[in-house]
Amino acid sequence: MEWLTIGAFARACRLSPKALRLYDELELLRPARVDPETGYRYYNRDQLERARLVAWLRRLGMPLARIRTVSALPPAGAAAEIRAYWAQVEAETAVRRDLAAFLVDELTTEPRKDTPVLELRHFAHSDPGRVRPANQDTAYAGARLLAVADGYGPAGAPASHAAVAALRFLDTGELPAGNVLNLLEDAVRDASEAVRDVAAGTDENGTTLTALLWTGSRLALVHIGDSRAYLLRDGTLFRITHDHTVVQSLIDEGRLTTTEAASHPQRTLLLKSLTTGTPDLKLHDAEPGDRYLLCSDGLSTVVPDPTIHHLLTSSPAPATAAHHLIDTANTAGGPDNVSCVVADVVETAA
Repeated sequence: MEWLTIGAFARACRLSPKALRLYDELELLRPARVDPETGYRYYNRDQLERARLVAWLRRLGMPLARIRTVSALPPAGAAAEIRAYWAQVEAETAVRRDLAAFLVDELTTEPRKDTPVLELRHFAHSDPGRVRPANQDTAYAGARLLAVADGYGPAGAPASHAAVAALRFLDTGELPAGNVLNLLEDAVRDASEAVRDVAAGTDENGTTLTALLWTGSRLALVHIGDSRAYLLRDGTLFRITHDHTVVQSLIDEGRLTTTEAASHPQRTLLLKSLTTGTPDLKLHDAEPGDRYLLCSDGLSTVVPDPTIHHLLTSSPAPATAAHHLIDTANTAGGPDNVSCVVADVVETAA
């Protein structure tokens, strides 16, 4: 058998000798033979394909621990893992892109002197549904804060309540000085701690959280889990959150269609919740006439988006819209608790 020195093997696979020594120590790419006297590492040509795959995955930025898993799989399985990793990268990049755009806008946009005075008209309601014995949702709407949390586990109701209660200081008095996203991030960190306190140190209990903080012209969004936020603007409905679920990740990776997802046995399985992941943070410019909907998955899993659009469009007041949405979910079987917060952005006299 022809042996390749570490230098020759490095040139052939485009990995540095230093990287090869590291991968040997990590048991990611072991040499075929090590001289017992000199300690020199030798490789054979059959290892080149694996080494080149490792090199390509490193260029993608994949962590070494995940590379170890991917490089041990057959080609089809490795391809699926690479696709899943890249979907995750793109989702995280999109969040950072939105934040970068906000920062650029914040630093370069001159304040408008003719900005209209806006306020929120809002309504929140939560219903246990037709099947669940208790309501583990919490819905809240105030002058500045809108929030929906969907608890799970034996302590799900206290968890969702604790999450929203930890944010309610934002709705009273003057907002503390500082960037609103930083403010909201700090508040969510406190909310996570509050949920951990009631969760009794177990991941069996937890909650989603989707909240909007009104600044007078913008809404700062925090989101984690599978509750949702929608925006109705100029007659068009936009979903402004992305579900953190196993099924949504399979859709993102192209392994599942939206139709297949509706009946998938793991459609309610979360990838992230308030205490087990990093929430998405975004900032939305508000316009007069905007209508926002925050809801738990008790609505979105049984009421399709076209129906949500129709009910939001045809209901003149936030309270009417919220009640119609919840009634529709219950008419469809009400298999889960269902909560809705509806808020209109309206222009007022200066």
